[in-house]
Amino acid sequence: MEEGKRISASKNYNADNIQVLEGLEAVRKRPAMYIGDISKRGLHHLVYEVIDNSIDEALAGYCDRIDVIIHKDNSISVIDNGRGIPTGLHEKEKRSALEVVMTVLHAGGKFDKGSYKVSGGLHGVGVSCVNALSENLTATIYRENKIFFQEYAIGKPKEDVKVIGETTKNGTTIWFKPDHTVFTELVYDFDILSSRLRELAFLNKGIKLSLLDERETNEEGKYSNAAFISELGLIDFIAYLDTTREELTPDPIAIEGEKNGVPIEIAMQYNTSFTENLHSYVNNINTHEGGTHLAGFRRGLTRTLKSYAEKSGMLAKLKFDINGDDFREGLTAIISVKVQEPQFEGQTKTKLGNSEVMGAVDQMVSECLTNYLEEHPKEAKVIVNKVILAATARHAARKARELVQRKNVLSGSGLPGKLSDCSERDPAQCEIYLVEGDSAGGTAKQGRDRKFQAILPLRGKILNVEKAMPHKIFENEEIRTMFTALGITIGTEEDSKALNLEKLRYHKIIIMTDADVDGSHIATLLLTFFFRYMNELIEEGYIYIATPPLYLIKKGKEQSYCWSDDERDAYIKKITPNGKDTGVHIQRYKGLGEMNAEQLWGTTMDPETRTLRQVTIDNGAEAHRVFSMLMGDEVPPRREFIEKNAKYANIDI
Repeated sequence: MEEGKRISASKNYNADNIQVLEGLEAVRKRPAMYIGDISKRGLHHLVYEVIDNSIDEALAGYCDRIDVIIHKDNSISVIDNGRGIPTGLHEKEKRSALEVVMTVLHAGGKFDKGSYKVSGGLHGVGVSCVNALSENLTATIYRENKIFFQEYAIGKPKEDVKVIGETTKNGTTIWFKPDHTVFTELVYDFDILSSRLRELAFLNKGIKLSLLDERETNEEGKYSNAAFISELGLIDFIAYLDTTREELTPDPIAIEGEKNGVPIEIAMQYNTSFTENLHSYVNNINTHEGGTHLAGFRRGLTRTLKSYAEKSGMLAKLKFDINGDDFREGLTAIISVKVQEPQFEGQTKTKLGNSEVMGAVDQMVSECLTNYLEEHPKEAKVIVNKVILAATARHAARKARELVQRKNVLSGSGLPGKLSDCSERDPAQCEIYLVEGDSAGGTAKQGRDRKFQAILPLRGKILNVEKAMPHKIFENEEIRTMFTALGITIGTEEDSKALNLEKLRYHKIIIMTDADVDGSHIATLLLTFFFRYMNELIEEGYIYIATPPLYLIKKGKEQSYCWSDDERDAYIKKITPNGKDTGVHIQRYKGLGEMNAEQLWGTTMDPETRTLRQVTIDNGAEAHRVFSMLMGDEVPPRREFIEKNAKYANIDI
């Protein structure tokens, strides 16, 4: 294995290294084009863009600490100890390089190969976009024994760069307050930011990242805070993800080095589960759509393990072929590559397209894994036995899957008898409610709009797919019914787990369960199933959760539905100004069946008045960890999670 090396770059980082590509005008007109959206995800993306600049300095070897602060007013500070953004005169622009970086889209040192060999962002839009979408932003630069400062309003400088003091340190501090006229959500989520910082710490070992929340204090009177540093990088990442999994080998397999000019770092570990859990990154960007680096990993893994298994004679008694899926069942792996000029494809621009990376990763995996298997015969045997078990189960699952996909399974139309379908045939206009039980299903059928709303009642709790073998999953009646009703087939020649969404019959799949413990459990079981076996539906934005009201509050002729305890208390206070709740009737809805059809339509199913929560995945690795912990065998981590989050009426996953 080639020795992994820290990437170095020229110390002569000054104004001449800043290249200008285009202006800022379009950002405020179409912010979603640049940061994804203008709600929660886009709001947090602003922080990531600023952190990316600091990570660039870390990758170049000039920064080892990055601190993020959420201030009381939901403004943000990002502080690093890098070289500091250059402040000298930019020859072409005839103004400070700092001002150029902060006010011109795609202007920065990362576009000058002499400044950064590899950049941590390169698919983002830079700190200038953050500036354009902020009410105010200040940049404080520590370099050349001076403190430089510039303030901006909505992307425009309020004054020239000025020196405000002397210093012996180097670094950059960016403070910004997102523009309330742009964003629909302005409150930062501590858990979302800490999750990203933890991820960056794993991907960039040796760099300390911290988060401080000044908005509230804990019982000891201290601000909420978190700090992350990883000495082992991806090996620590694997241990974190598989906390609740039983590993098959004592230690993860670690691969690190450079091949054909591409720095590659991989960690992988087999466990006793039946799910494949691969996460890929390019320049710290989570490429959840995969790409050439992931394809190279899969190809190298399959070829190398298959060759070893055949040479060892362990496949001699197997009566059917092994395919690529079998080699990845129960595998958790993280693939991280650094690419100088990445080409991103896919719907969300998170699929790597560089063809040269596939061969580099393939070769690296093949060489290192071959050495590992030869040097660890005991572990190699355990891994191959796991592959054989997976192949045997897949063979059984194929028969079960063919049963799911057989035409005219139940009625003459091939649709389940208990499905109450809609008359509309355009999937983009159709929605299906997955409803808990026949009672609620009956109410939903009466209250729905038959033109575009279909109802599928599910009997009881579906199988917990987190602990079941694949063939058991496809034998489960409720799961078979869902596949048939949705019109989805599974399995292609290239990938036996891939979904075929061409015949998907509904573009809104809505989970509607009772607002009690059993209802929450059923919703979590369904979400686990979609995450593990129909992930494409989540990625495409087709999965939603209905939000029926928790309360109906009545006093005389006045009444109102309330969706939380806070709403309930506020409404009671409104209708009882004297503070006495005499005559107030509070009905707590535990089941959907407690509402009549008209109430269910008006509160939960009418597109004009309902609230649907779209299920999205902000962080695939963290989602995997949470599902493993909630639905796996280990009880203590689950109990700890529930105790920590019990104060929330709904747990967002």
